[in-house]
Amino acid sequence: MVKQLRAVRTREALIRAAAEVFADDGYALASLPAISKRAGVSTGALHFHFASKDVLAAAVENAAAERVARLADRCRATGETSLQVLVDTNSGLLQALADDPVVRAGFRLSGDPSRKNDSAFLRRWHESVRDLVADAQGAGELERTVSADAATTVIVASMVGLGALGAADGNWLSSGRLALFWSFLMPCMAASPHRVLVPTASAGGQGEGR
Repeated sequence: MVKQLRAVRTREALIRAAAEVFADDGYALASLPAISKRAGVSTGALHFHFASKDVLAAAVENAAAERVARLADRCRATGETSLQVLVDTNSGLLQALADDPVVRAGFRLSGDPSRKNDSAFLRRWHESVRDLVADAQGAGELERTVSADAATTVIVASMVGLGALGAADGNWLSSGRLALFWSFLMPCMAASPHRVLVPTASAGGQGEGR
């Protein structure tokens, strides 16, 4: 039991350290010795848990996706409408990019051209947005002339752009900037924009990496 607990803690430390290195340096420049040193473990211990840098990067991406999934679950539990859940989930994700190195690394790894992967993190995010927009449309929350595909494209592209800008300047991810974005978009998209709070408190303070 003690050995198992130690192994779990070592794995978690490696994922956290790898996330910090990947978020700061990108996939290509990140090195396994630098990651093991930051985690405070030997390179042998790193290779025991992760056979290669690519396997480790995939584990970081999966950890980031799990954190975002938990964020989405919290927002679904508190949002009164699908559009409110959409606002809170995406705003919460952008705030997590500022606060949580694991989420930040998942975002960067998923769009890193030096990795030959399927952009799993961004793909899951896109699927989540698409499903929430479809739910909103089904519930009559979208303005009737708005295309669900167009709304999904605008939201995903805008969120990715804000995330990229926020990586260089955290002010782009401030609650004030996000409120301005949603207050601009909702009158064009929502059947009853006054019903959408931009954003609610459930979207904030969800980062797990502090």
